[in-house]
Amino acid sequence: MSLLGDKSGGLIFIVVLYSVKVALGVRADGSGATAYTPDRLNKHPVVNEYDFYCGNYTGDPLPEIRIEITICDFNDEESRYFFNHLEWLDIETSTICDSLEPFENEHKKLIPIVRVCFIGKYNPDEDDFEGQTFYLNPKSEDSYSSFTKKDKRLCGFLYLRTLRTGSRALSLEHGSLLDIILSLKEIRPQMWEDVIEKLKDIDAVSGSDTGLSEVLVSLNSEIHRFLPADSANNPIMRITDLTRESLRKVIIVFLESESMNEDGTHFSVPYYKMGTGTINVLVLSLLSIIASLKQNVIFAMDEPEIAIPPYIQKSVVLSVIHNSMQAIFTSHSPYVLEEFNPDRVLIISNKMGSVNAIKAKLPPTVKMKAYREELRRKYFEALLSKRVLITEGKTEYDVYSTAARKLEIMDSEKYSSFERMGIALVNAETDTQIAPLGKYYKSLGKTVYAVCDKQNSDAHDAIYNSVDSLFEASEHGIEDMVLNGIAESRLKEYLLKIVEDGLWPKELNDTIPTEDMDVKKSSKIIKQFFRHQKGSGALADLIYICNEDEMPKFITSTISNIKSQCSCKSEEEMQVES
Repeated sequence: MSLLGDKSGGLIFIVVLYSVKVALGVRADGSGATAYTPDRLNKHPVVNEYDFYCGNYTGDPLPEIRIEITICDFNDEESRYFFNHLEWLDIETSTICDSLEPFENEHKKLIPIVRVCFIGKYNPDEDDFEGQTFYLNPKSEDSYSSFTKKDKRLCGFLYLRTLRTGSRALSLEHGSLLDIILSLKEIRPQMWEDVIEKLKDIDAVSGSDTGLSEVLVSLNSEIHRFLPADSANNPIMRITDLTRESLRKVIIVFLESESMNEDGTHFSVPYYKMGTGTINVLVLSLLSIIASLKQNVIFAMDEPEIAIPPYIQKSVVLSVIHNSMQAIFTSHSPYVLEEFNPDRVLIISNKMGSVNAIKAKLPPTVKMKAYREELRRKYFEALLSKRVLITEGKTEYDVYSTAARKLEIMDSEKYSSFERMGIALVNAETDTQIAPLGKYYKSLGKTVYAVCDKQNSDAHDAIYNSVDSLFEASEHGIEDMVLNGIAESRLKEYLLKIVEDGLWPKELNDTIPTEDMDVKKSSKIIKQFFRHQKGSGALADLIYICNEDEMPKFITSTISNIKSQCSCKSEEEMQVES
């Protein structure tokens, strides 16, 4: 991928290797969306003065904005659809050819691609800006074929500027999420004529005491001082101008609120007047519907953290990732960034028109453990959530978080990720800190859960009295609890993969696991390994490869019980508020 900014002529030229299933990048300010989003070109003007370097859009020759995208990784249906525009890319040399002939006698790694290009410029004759996306192959008679809205929809790209998109998500405006769903389902609401006929009979001010009716009668008299009495008669005020476009903007979805009318019915409000969390849930629900209607969908989302607390940020990110073949985010939130490994993060800068992207990497002296700890803002996250789960240490933190996410994927009725339950996880770092932290968060009105190893009587009582719910294992260490309860087949599979990848610790080379190892007889070796890897996430990695019935029962029952308590708590809160 190359992101190039060219100050000559005032243009910004961007080339992005883009895949229907595996995309390498997209410019953060939405330039890729300009070329690729189906409804983007409905915006007028498509580009404006500020899209050109220093606002310079005139000259000889005229500056152009060019955004070039290469699409790859097609399935069979897409290959047939785009057949006339296919080219072939040699990944090793970046050589592109419009046929396979030059490569027929060579052993090269080739992939079919389609290149498209957005061109935006100023048109002096029309005194306006214009823009369009074209196929770059083939070119005939000095013109390119248009990359149409239908073509873009097949590629499955959806760009959301921010979650504030929720302010128009459930309207019928062009480009709203509801409109996108209707387009994908090829539904054209046959309602406009009927609605317009009904609105024609409504006079907005008739019979009111606002004085408007009197003013309109006077206006009618004044008009007829200048015009014949058979024209421009009887001015009235109507709800809209009775056109389809006007109705698209004013027809929106109402939702019942928690407030009650005197007759006991719920008071309904426009959906965008609901809380930020509710709007975000609506947006995620619409995104899920869109994803289910597309074979491949790529979501690009701009700053999902806007105006929402951290645990919802994480839920948004995880939901979008789960519902898409690929997800691209721009973000300034550590809670969003920590969901990705450093090699999945690009730092994008724009200096004097030169756009550059640098892949984030861990500094040589910083280990992944330290990276995760420094990036996380555990106390602030907990302060913004209604519920808190305190874990005894980092290993417990990783294990329960990983288990909850995996269990939710397998059975969302019985389990939920902690993000979905609105629970912030806090690493107490030692069992002696659980009770003080529990008292602290309870004093702030939080619902507090705690998980820990087997405690002595005094420690148990201290923790039990400081939290709302305590989940205490019967073993004295997280390693013992996991290893005693996990399926032996999964444990052996994990250990052999460690050996295969060359990650078995040199200090334990005299006890390397083998295919015919007896897990029970080798329990001492296995415990040594996981204690050696304590804090590295090894136990969490082991948990993630397990199915529900292969995980320790204590972990699955704890997560299930917490979900049940959260559901009951939510119902109680709703009853109290109503």
